[in-house]
Amino acid sequence: MFKPEIRILGFDDAPFKRTDKKVDVIGVIYRGGSFLDVVLKTEVSVDGLDATERLIKLINNSRHKPQLKVLMFDGITLGGFNIIDVKQLYRKVNLPIIVINRKHPNLESVKYALKNNFADFGKRWKMILNAGKIKICELRDSKKVYYQAVGLEDEDAEEVIRLSSTHGDIPEPLRVAHLIATAIVKGESSGRA
Repeated sequence: MFKPEIRILGFDDAPFKRTDKKVDVIGVIYRGGSFLDVVLKTEVSVDGLDATERLIKLINNSRHKPQLKVLMFDGITLGGFNIIDVKQLYRKVNLPIIVINRKHPNLESVKYALKNNFADFGKRWKMILNAGKIKICELRDSKKVYYQAVGLEDEDAEEVIRLSSTHGDIPEPLRVAHLIATAIVKGESSGRA
């Protein structure tokens, strides 16, 4: 059983163009699904391989890390195909991780795209597989999200997801990170996380 104001650090990347070299990544520390505490920012290379290391540095250097209980991501990639190695991230920051998707990821399409666009396909595909099995979490009003969890039992991950999904169809840390990231680039927030 988690406290209602469990501190969750959720991340989303800002909109970008394929011609961009870097993309901003916004992290928000949310207390459950109640209110925003802190905003963090880093950047990663578009289609690069630096997301995991950039996140490790950002999280481990944050003065707020001692209060954090869970990390959350809107998908396993940032800046196109800059894949987060969730197992390595978990080992280096020692915090459980939940990856959320609105729709069930089409892993065959991802595999095809990686194979046809990246010489280091094997390394990237291994990071995709490291995220583990994709599961379903039922929310209110017959809504659902798909998730992967590292460092948490399924029932605990689902409790955190439900606890933090208070104003939308995804957890607040991800919804708010998306709003901020979009506003930084476009001048105002838009779209769904």
